[in-house]
Amino acid sequence: MWNEKNHTFDRDFILLGLLDPNQYGLLFLILILIIFMLAIMGNTVLILVIYLDVRLHTPMYFLLSHLSLTDILHISNIVPMMSCNYITGRNSITFAGCGFQIFLSLIFLGAECLLLASMSYDRYVAICHPLRYPILMSHRISVILAAGCWLAGIFNSTIHTTYVLLLPFCGTRIIDHFFCEIPAMLKLSCVDTTRYEAGVNVSLVFFFLIPFSVILASYGQILHTVLHIKSMEAQKKAISTCSSHLVVVFMYYGPFPFTYMTPGSYRTPGQDKVLAISYTILTPMLNPIIYSLRNKDVLCALKNVLGKMLMQRN
Repeated sequence: MWNEKNHTFDRDFILLGLLDPNQYGLLFLILILIIFMLAIMGNTVLILVIYLDVRLHTPMYFLLSHLSLTDILHISNIVPMMSCNYITGRNSITFAGCGFQIFLSLIFLGAECLLLASMSYDRYVAICHPLRYPILMSHRISVILAAGCWLAGIFNSTIHTTYVLLLPFCGTRIIDHFFCEIPAMLKLSCVDTTRYEAGVNVSLVFFFLIPFSVILASYGQILHTVLHIKSMEAQKKAISTCSSHLVVVFMYYGPFPFTYMTPGSYRTPGQDKVLAISYTILTPMLNPIIYSLRNKDVLCALKNVLGKMLMQRN
């Protein structure tokens, strides 16, 4: 067993990547880098606007700034290394580097799942119980929610990362994926991981099933309340906002049951890669557009911040 452990720690892994080494792969890489830059810029601008404009110092935008932070960190944990591997042709990653990537990825995945649920609860209280909003969603409660999301993500990530890194990888070291992800890593282990996969389902209950149920229940109550509003314009605005938010939620939550709950023998590496693109690359770009840049308050705050900057420069 000791020799197996040494064998596990001493050798690098090989990431097969997402793109083929041809002109189409290069074009796809350019598209991914454009999406990466848009995600970084959009989320960074959103965080700065929320920080600089006092009118956005509310629980809703406080949680939104944390969502943007997770998006920046998550996509930065995946795309730069994937791009570097493609350009250099060197697809190896150290054992420690792979473990660190898994650790960070699980933190951001868990925190974002809980943050999306917290934001839906915030909207539910604001629309369905507006008079009680200052009590039910005070600044103190929003800080506790955000801190809880991050701490829960760190705790969950520590457990799973530790377990996976202690597995003996005594066979092939080739990971058919574009980053180190637990389902892809389990396929390389030379021991039975059935019990561990059952433990993964327990985590999915806390980070997928419960938050997803909270989101659906919150938006269901919001739509029920909005439909009783006499103003057709207000109804259309609320329905449009809820539907766009739910699109992002389904894009983010949708792949998890297939990636983490379906046995590996029922999925192909290509399917895993396509599903992973949704929550590691596309969602971080879409979140600032759907949650904020379509928001009149954010756009107004952005104009004010830019106006102040221009006045100071003049």
